[in-house]
Amino acid sequence: MDTPPALILASTSRYRRELLARLRIAFDVVAPAVDETPLPGEAPAALAQRLALAKAHAVAAQHPQAVVIGSDQVAELDGQAIGKPGSHARAVEQLRAMSGRRVVFHTAVAVVCAAHGFADVKLAPVTVHFRTLDDAQIERYLRLEQPYDCAGSAKSESLGIALLEAIDSDDPTALVGLPLMRTCALLRAAGLDPIAAAS
Repeated sequence: MDTPPALILASTSRYRRELLARLRIAFDVVAPAVDETPLPGEAPAALAQRLALAKAHAVAAQHPQAVVIGSDQVAELDGQAIGKPGSHARAVEQLRAMSGRRVVFHTAVAVVCAAHGFADVKLAPVTVHFRTLDDAQIERYLRLEQPYDCAGSAKSESLGIALLEAIDSDDPTALVGLPLMRTCALLRAAGLDPIAAAS
């Protein structure tokens, strides 16, 4: 049996690393050097797709024989992108704004294999319905979870699920940061069958 090509995750996210590990394929992690500044007038979905591809291309340029996965997530409320809060005060602002609202989380995944000229990206939008939250709930949640590295300030895989009324998605891991069904489809298209490569 042919040895499958090396698989690299172009990400520093521990959430994406944990999700990709579910596929039981050996992979390396390489941090991509990519400017994540949005372009003027760039829609959140387009931003997520562009950055996912840019991350994969940046690492694939250094490892042309490897199959490289890049991913990015941008939350959207009223047409505006919501990024990682980075601070408690910003997280409070985000959760107040999203209280009682629907927020779309655009999660994009890209796969690039430079040696074979393969590059593609898929988008997995997730609509999240937030409960109506009061300031006391927001403060207590943030103090307990400190989700300052998560777009939208809520970890659905942890206590953040208590902030939500419903999640609408056709790829169940997309909200956490890596849509595994779309990832598997892209890997197969790149010539890496996840089931054959698993151990």
